[in-house]
Amino acid sequence: MDGERVDSFTEFLKTLGPARIISLGLVAAGLFAFFAYVGLRVSESPMSLLYADLTQEDAAQIVAELDAQAIPYELKGDGTKIFVPQDRALRLRMAMAEQGLPSGGSVGYEIFDNADALGTTSFVQNLNYLRALEGELARTIKAIDRVKAARVHLVLPEREVFSRERRDPSASIVVRVAGEPLSRAQIRSIQHLAASAIEGLTPGNVSIVDEKGTLLASGADGEEEGLLSSSLDERNIAYERRLQSQIQTIVESIVGPDNARIQVSAELDFNRITRTSDTFDPEGQVVRSTQTVEESNSSSDGLPNDAVTVGNAVPGAGEADAGANGSLDQSNRLEETVNYEISRTTQTEIIEAGSVKRLSVAVAVDGIYGVAEDGTTTYSPRSEDEVNKISALVRSAIGFDQGRGDLVEVVNIQFAARATPEPLEEVEEPFLGLTKADYFRMGETGVLALISLLVLMFVVRPLIRGIINPTPVGDQLALAGAAGGGEAGAAALPGAEGQAQLPAPDGTINEETGEPKSAVEQMIDIAQVEGKVKESSVNKVGELVANHPDETMSILRSWLHEG
Repeated sequence: MDGERVDSFTEFLKTLGPARIISLGLVAAGLFAFFAYVGLRVSESPMSLLYADLTQEDAAQIVAELDAQAIPYELKGDGTKIFVPQDRALRLRMAMAEQGLPSGGSVGYEIFDNADALGTTSFVQNLNYLRALEGELARTIKAIDRVKAARVHLVLPEREVFSRERRDPSASIVVRVAGEPLSRAQIRSIQHLAASAIEGLTPGNVSIVDEKGTLLASGADGEEEGLLSSSLDERNIAYERRLQSQIQTIVESIVGPDNARIQVSAELDFNRITRTSDTFDPEGQVVRSTQTVEESNSSSDGLPNDAVTVGNAVPGAGEADAGANGSLDQSNRLEETVNYEISRTTQTEIIEAGSVKRLSVAVAVDGIYGVAEDGTTTYSPRSEDEVNKISALVRSAIGFDQGRGDLVEVVNIQFAARATPEPLEEVEEPFLGLTKADYFRMGETGVLALISLLVLMFVVRPLIRGIINPTPVGDQLALAGAAGGGEAGAAALPGAEGQAQLPAPDGTINEETGEPKSAVEQMIDIAQVEGKVKESSVNKVGELVANHPDETMSILRSWLHEG
């Protein structure tokens, strides 16, 4: 049974012929390649962004790791963006993070992980420590909003031996910002961040430059004063915006949304005042100490009498003379000192910069619009009483102070016509959790499936049918003719049913079958017997082709299938 099948298959191949077998092979190879492409395209996972804004060093390391794991990837954006299959993107990010990638083009403390401490000199150790500090600072700065990349340079002077002087360290930072420039607060935060991370570094010694070469912080003397001035300016702007928002809320609740325009100008006092005062209370006396000194003195004075007389020589005569001629002095002194402690109050008052000196508020409110009977829009101003009420509310909201010179103006004026904004498109939630990329993927798969079906029905099927079961030329083409007077007689070509007959070019008849010879047989006869085609027959064939184009095309197609 199997032998018969093999024989029948062999006979079938013989009936096809080499040309048809080759055609079938080419068709089969083309179909295999087409459906292989469709299958790979359908089964291929969509590519998703793995990393963007990579440095050349990080991109090279990540690509090498992907090659080692045989993971397909795509490079875009001059090698700064890497795309991987979507279903493997998250796992690859975790795997790369485990290896410290991307590092941002800088190294951190991991530089000491694989270092040989025994064979490393102190110079190399210090250099690696400096690189680690710079890398860690750069990574931390990149975590700040809008900072895409950062590079840090540190100068850490070494203290010389037997020297009391020490130079201060300094730092220079280059940042690449996306979108709006960094605010003053962010610049100060970067300066203080670097100063806190390096011993002995002060914020005034930190210079910051952006990618455009704009100096954001000079790191020179007086930088703190400049930053303080900028901080006060920002405080002034923030204060004005806060008041404007408060007034806007109150006024728009009365006149309606977008019917009021408000501007606030605040004049702040930037002077910082320090006052110290001492207050003494005379009623609050307290005895602190008491000192008493008492003295008593006694002295006598006599007249001088140095002459020697008989009276002086008598015993007792001198004392009597002294008492009669001298005087006796006695004195007493009492001194008492009392120290009192008086109550004293010392008060230090510091008035910080930024106090409000004067406020000016301008409020413009629109009128009232209506629709007339004819459909036109009408405008009517607001009453004076309503404007006064709005002005009173504004005064209360800002803490109006007449002595300070505050000014509030509320004016009712018609606004210019505003363009009607286009309605915003509603953002629809993804249906069944599918994103736009998923829908595109499904559409692409459907288109490929439709193309495959059309190729099978309208290309492959007719082609295989024509190769396996070709239409014989003899069944479509028959030539018949009749000879007469040496000229070609009338002949008819029996074609398909209902079709007109095409006269034979030569009118020759096959002697064995009695039927008109086919075109191939006539060509063979002419080539073998006569050796050439008569000029008259060629002209007649041309006329037949011109008169019967449809039948001629049918014959040519049959010849092509037979070939």
